[in-house]
Amino acid sequence: MDDPAKEVSIDEFKKLEIRVGLVVEVSRVPRTEKLYKVIVDFGPQGKRQTVTGLVGYYTAEELMNKRVAFVLNLKPAKFAGEKSEGMLLAASDGEKLSLLTIERDVPNGARVS
Repeated sequence: MDDPAKEVSIDEFKKLEIRVGLVVEVSRVPRTEKLYKVIVDFGPQGKRQTVTGLVGYYTAEELMNKRVAFVLNLKPAKFAGEKSEGMLLAASDGEKLSLLTIERDVPNGARVS
């Protein structure tokens, strides 16, 4: 790690509620260049809407039915007038981007640890 001051304890990490979600709806956010509105099914935790800047990396069709890791306990925010109730997790090298997908069949809403 480059900066030990940025280290977090296991207790701090456990405060994040990271869960598996299934993308069930994807649409472009009007009047934006990079934003999708995504509806995600978290099983017992219900469905949530999130806004993500994946236009240019993934088509709407590629996102549909993906099982992805999401942070659920972020404070809701608005982007281009759309409510975002979580954060989809992805890895990036500055040019390419890859979603953190779930490789095995676990239920929607399963906790990531």
